[in-house]
Amino acid sequence: MAIPAFTLAQALRAGKTVFSGWCSLPYPIVSETLAREGFAAVVLEAQHGLWDVGALLTGVAAVRQGGGAPIVRVPVGDFALASRVLDFGAEGLIAPMINTAADAHAFAAAAKYPPVGERSWGPHRATALAGLPDQSVYLREANDHIVTLAMIETRIALDNLEAIVGTPGIDGLFLGPSDLSIALSDGKSLDPQSKDIDREIDRMVAVTQKAGKIPGVFCHTADRAKALAERGVRFLAVMSDLAMLRAGIGGAIKVLKS
Repeated sequence: MAIPAFTLAQALRAGKTVFSGWCSLPYPIVSETLAREGFAAVVLEAQHGLWDVGALLTGVAAVRQGGGAPIVRVPVGDFALASRVLDFGAEGLIAPMINTAADAHAFAAAAKYPPVGERSWGPHRATALAGLPDQSVYLREANDHIVTLAMIETRIALDNLEAIVGTPGIDGLFLGPSDLSIALSDGKSLDPQSKDIDREIDRMVAVTQKAGKIPGVFCHTADRAKALAERGVRFLAVMSDLAMLRAGIGGAIKVLKS
């Protein structure tokens, strides 16, 4: 591949299953550690997490330093930030609340260069991290190496699955089970592993496979990630740094109090 330093798209397009860490705490050492300890990719959570722009700049580089592929989940509708973190060297983007083909088109426009999108030029940090002295290589190859995942979290999005995944420049769907469970229950429950969610995951997998795109899901446990991988999900974000920290602390405190 022309940009060998970009590993996420290569792995996914080769049919591999990618397990990703999920980092809400805005500390590059945390995102780097998730990569160093074995996650092939790490999502920097800029929607509900604590990452600001300055931290994202160093966090993206830290994930690369740890040997992983950096991905950023941007806030709802913040496609200006989406384009900017790609300039920082992110290999993938997750955009929340993509409900229609129009939403998907706006997302793709910010993430892909012409003729697919309208991303403006300025990937100087990205090309430095990738070791590309010839920036024309990045221009030529970036559309194929940047992975765009549109989040499915609402009833409207479920009604528009085919239109969203069929939008040029959208590489896959990423189902958010918590928000979707709230939407499907009309705000009555939070159950990311309900039967309704399982049904929609299977439908999402079928739709993406038919379109030749990537199915992804956030998983609250490693066991859930393994189970969904066996059902065809190819990109699986596993737990979060804060959840892992709490689990480790809880296990230690349980031993100390026993």
